[in-house]
Amino acid sequence: MNRTRTDRLRITASVLAAAAIATGAAACSSDDSDGKTAAAPAGSAAPSTAMSGSPSSDRPFGPACSAVPASGKGSFSGMSTDPVATAASNNPVLSTLVSAVKKAGLVDTLNSAKDITVFAPTNDAFSKLPKADLDKVLADKKTLTGILTYHVAGQKIAPAGLSSGEFKTLNGAALTTSGSGESFTVGKDAHVVCGNVHTANATVYIIDNVLMPPK
Repeated sequence: MNRTRTDRLRITASVLAAAAIATGAAACSSDDSDGKTAAAPAGSAAPSTAMSGSPSSDRPFGPACSAVPASGKGSFSGMSTDPVATAASNNPVLSTLVSAVKKAGLVDTLNSAKDITVFAPTNDAFSKLPKADLDKVLADKKTLTGILTYHVAGQKIAPAGLSSGEFKTLNGAALTTSGSGESFTVGKDAHVVCGNVHTANATVYIIDNVLMPPK
């Protein structure tokens, strides 16, 4: 009797162990399935994320766009409601340009123009110029006006138009552009660092060098 009872207990323990193993295997199988299911949406979402900053979305693009205020008059939405010179005056990354525009007496000219494109050098772009040269230019209204108007094209230019373009500027001289995607060169060595910024009367491309008109 004792042996029979012992054998029964052994058999019962074996059955319970087998059931536990089966349950564990099923759980692992379920976890593997869930892992595969969770991975799929991440892969499918990647193309949408990659396209979110592309020029085709008609949104500003470029690495320097992160320096533009997220809200207020100097933000992208704030700039869109003001004419270009006023919009630029509210943007801290363009304060040197705005000072130059005021010295040249071009505020009203730019604000009253229609459907123009402005290639706007950042403060850092102006700081690349030797201080003596910059001070000299800022003190010479005629020279300053010639340089600043070379940064303005008399037409609205979409990002795709920059791929291989030649545009007449308010200076009278032609300005060439090249590139593709989100990488564009303006003139010889200026690059768009935040492009497709909209104001009430202009499209703005913020650039990393000051353009010098041909002599």
